[in-house]
Amino acid sequence: MDYTNMSAYYDVIMTSGYYDYQGIVDGLVSHPNVSNVLEIGCGTGLILEEFAKRQPQVAITGVDLTQAMLDIAKPRLAGFPQVQLSQENVVVFDLKQQFDLTFSYGGVWYFVIDGDQEPFLVSHIPGDKHNEQGLAQLSLHVKSGGLLLLGIQGPHHDYERTISNGMVYSQKIHPAPNGFIKDYFLSDGDKTVMAQTVHYRTYDFAQSQQMLSAYGFDYQPQATSNPKFLTFKKR
Repeated sequence: MDYTNMSAYYDVIMTSGYYDYQGIVDGLVSHPNVSNVLEIGCGTGLILEEFAKRQPQVAITGVDLTQAMLDIAKPRLAGFPQVQLSQENVVVFDLKQQFDLTFSYGGVWYFVIDGDQEPFLVSHIPGDKHNEQGLAQLSLHVKSGGLLLLGIQGPHHDYERTISNGMVYSQKIHPAPNGFIKDYFLSDGDKTVMAQTVHYRTYDFAQSQQMLSAYGFDYQPQATSNPKFLTFKKR
């Protein structure tokens, strides 16, 4: 999904309490013996910036479909020579490299947990065929024994809030076959300054495990309370 419409406002929305970046990176750095890392759907580099500060010895690659996001990420990460960024479509990408740890947090794929219900997988890729192709390409980039971490979020719902620049961010959720549609808005008084619509494909936990296993990723239950990621190990 291309986020060009949102790119100019992405940082101010995300850093107004949308994500816990410290906690996300806590979840990443808890995995030892990692020499290189790949983030799929790195956006404007907010996670990678915090990760690079804490782990300067780790080689980092970030990929994203939206060039406008990467144009913001590049100056943010310019002071970290261990970070490389690339505009890529994960359905067809080939970095000709394998990684110890690959992750997505709200990027291409992530999980939602609603109370005591089983997690379900959410994909920014709306079609089944392209999800399969994307996971096949992703599998080529993860070393045998390497980890795939997919972020955990709470349930999506309608809401609005005033963010740090005084504008009002809002979102509306609409059910759709095999997923949902999410409308994002940012308003400055009576003026809508940003609108973005995203179609998401969802898979229940059994479907997601079966699909990931088909590409060599086996679920690794974690004993950690309130984890930020579900963990999968590459065979």
